[in-house]
Order: sequence, then structure tokens, then C-alpha cells
Amino acid sequence: MNGLKVVSVLLRLIALLLVGWILSQLPVELIVKFIGSLSFWQWFVWLGINLLIMILATQRWQLLITLMSSPVRFFALLMIRQAGQLISFITPGPQFGGEPLQIYWLWKREQLPLDCSVLALGLDRFYELWINFSMLVLGVLLLLASPMAEVGNWQEVLLIVITLLSILSVLGGLILRQPERAFRWVTRLVQRWQHHPSLKQIETQCQQLTGNINTVFVERKALLLQALLLSLCGWLALIGELWLLLGFVNINLDFSAFLIILMSIRLAFLLPLPGGIGTLEAALFWAFHYLQLPTETVVSLIALMRLRDALVLLLGLWCLQCLRKLH
Repeated sequence: MNGLKVVSVLLRLIALLLVGWILSQLPVELIVKFIGSLSFWQWFVWLGINLLIMILATQRWQLLITLMSSPVRFFALLMIRQAGQLISFITPGPQFGGEPLQIYWLWKREQLPLDCSVLALGLDRFYELWINFSMLVLGVLLLLASPMAEVGNWQEVLLIVITLLSILSVLGGLILRQPERAFRWVTRLVQRWQHHPSLKQIETQCQQLTGNINTVFVERKALLLQALLLSLCGWLALIGELWLLLGFVNINLDFSAFLIILMSIRLAFLLPLPGGIGTLEAALFWAFHYLQLPTETVVSLIALMRLRDALVLLLGLWCLQCLRKLH
């Protein structure tokens, strides 16, 4: 318990430092100018879209939990998700890192069986990764069909993304269709420690997990399709938010130019840096230079995006604090 308290304090400290760093990098005069220029309805729509993205992701996770166990309260799941997103934001990697604590909170606070917690979160992350890579492939293909894109550069990006998507699909198909085979591989990997008491408990959980995978993918395919539709809706909301922010800074783009900016942003988040710090800015500066858009406009867009990130981080901090108090 003391160890968890130390981890919680360190996470809050790192998050606060990151929020402070983000805010310190923003052009204060520009932020004040934008805050004053945005109308109530613009704020309402912008915050509403971001809230919708959180709700859709949480709803998908709740649906996957319901597939194999009793449902977890939506608000509790939303807090767990946002606290986990806080940890994922401050750790190096493409938006991952908070999963162990999310599983722990589901298991301890919501009394969800450990095997169900692992499977539900694993499925949720698989959906997220697979949809993200699939949409990236689609976006790059559309760019290759556009006359304004440099074909050579985007062909290289397409090859990398297709490779990642293929590896993910093969691994996912193996685990989903032949969970026993995947379990045997893990067993051989840890064979030298197979007599350890803790490992025996893990083996029991893995066997239960295998049974859950078989049940979910044989009997409840319709609900899995609903989870896929929620993922697609989440992507549409992300596209809508970018379109809205570009409108805030008075940038009107055609379809191909919008795709270049969208793909640049999403590819930037694949690099192993906390919150895409540095990579997002570099990607947007490159895209705006390539499209011959004014530099001051990209600064305004980055300022708005980082202001949103700071608000999301503060929300995650509040959720983390609530989870600690309720434990």
C-alpha cells in the first residue's frame, strides 16, 4: 500500500510538472487572444467534442467488460480511463503505459475478476491500435491518389504502417483464434520458473482467460461489432475536432491538404515521446510549410492543442486523486 501511495505521489508530481512545462511553452498573449475571441458556443462545441471522444472510448471499454462479466459503473470506468490516460501521456510510448494500474483499479476497486480485467483492457487496446493503423493506411492511400502529395515519401510511410498493421493483425488473429497456442508459447517462455507459487496463480488466470476468449469470440460477435462501430465514431470525432480547430484559426483547406495535416498529426503520436511533445510540433510545422500556410497560424493551432492537452492532464489528475481517496 505504501508503495502505491509513493507511485501515486510521483505520478501527480510528474503530471503537474508536465502541465507546467506545456503551459510555459505556450505563447501567453496568443492564448489570451484566442480565449477572448472564441464565443461561448465555440467553447461549448470544442469541449463537447472532446467529452464525446472520452465517452465513446469509455463506452467501448464498458461494452467489452459487459461481454464477459457484470458491467462496471460508467462514471467509475471513466475515472479509471482518464487516470490511466494521464499515466500514458507522461510515459514514453504511443499513448500506452497506464494499463497495469487500470487493471489493478478494475480488480481491486470494482471487484472485476483479474482475467476479465486483462481481457477487456487487452481487447480495448487492440481495437484502438487496429483502427488507428487501419485509418492511417486509408488516409495514406487517399493521399497517394491525390496529385498534391509527394508519392515517394508517402509510399514509405504506407509500407511502414501496413507492416505494423499486418503484424498486429497476425498476432491478434493468433490470440483470438488459437488462445491455447499462445498460452503454450508463454508457458514455454517461463518454463524455468514454473514451480514458483506466484506463477502457478498466473497459470490459473491464463487458463480462465483462454476460456473467456473462446466464449467471447464464438458467442458474442454482434457486441464486438458494436465496439468496432464505437471506435469508428471516435475517429470521426477526432477528425471533427481537427476541422473545428482549423476553423478557429481561420484555415480553410481542401480534402487533400486536410488529410496531410491529419496524417502528420497521427503519425507524430506513434513516436516514443510523452504526449507527442516535440514530434507533434515538428509534424505540424512540416505540414504547414509543405502546404505554404502562414507560420503564425501553426503556432496558434499548436497553442490550442496543447491547451487542450493541459486541460485533459488536469482532469486525469483529478480522477487519480478521486481513485486514491476512494480506495
